[in-house]
Amino acid sequence: MVWHLWRRQPISGTLMDHTEAENIVTAGIQESIRVKKTLLETMVPLILEVADLTSKSIASGGKLILFGNGGSASDAQHIAAELLGRFELERPALPAIALTTNSSTLTAIGNDYGYDHIFSRQVQALAKAGDVVIGISTSGNSPNVLEGIRIAKEQGAASIGMTGEKGGQLAASCTHCFKVPSSNTARIQESHIMIGHLLCLLIERKLS
Repeated sequence: MVWHLWRRQPISGTLMDHTEAENIVTAGIQESIRVKKTLLETMVPLILEVADLTSKSIASGGKLILFGNGGSASDAQHIAAELLGRFELERPALPAIALTTNSSTLTAIGNDYGYDHIFSRQVQALAKAGDVVIGISTSGNSPNVLEGIRIAKEQGAASIGMTGEKGGQLAASCTHCFKVPSSNTARIQESHIMIGHLLCLLIERKLS
């Protein structure tokens, strides 16, 4: 038997020069600053309101449930981790669940019911009245996120959306929605995790 070693083929194309690369980096940072300045001007009251809503839920025995796809799945897990562990203060663990971490659950539901239901089936089992559910979708139109929010509302949980400037169907489906003023996925996700960090900071301080 002859074994052939796989070799990576060279990538064709011309590397950009230093000036072009520097311009790309500068523009990206400037755009991120612009988006965050707009958030500062428009979204502080909503951050305060959602932090208060979530703090009261947890104080009353409720929990926070989060989900999203791809980078938004990472954001869901990141926010949950900050509350289960700690953000800045030493305090008891706070109940937060990201529905994106159990590969057996995700693949079983996806296989048996379809990908659109990977979050809604979990929400149906875990969410109750008084809980807070956050669905994250940069487009606002991810079918599985929309379905998860729909079931959350049926269960009596508060529904929070995180999306981009257009909002999509998610903005219309949620009690509250963080519509980041950008259509660029990277800029939207950067702002989503900043909002998540601010929520963690406020929730932690309110409950410590």
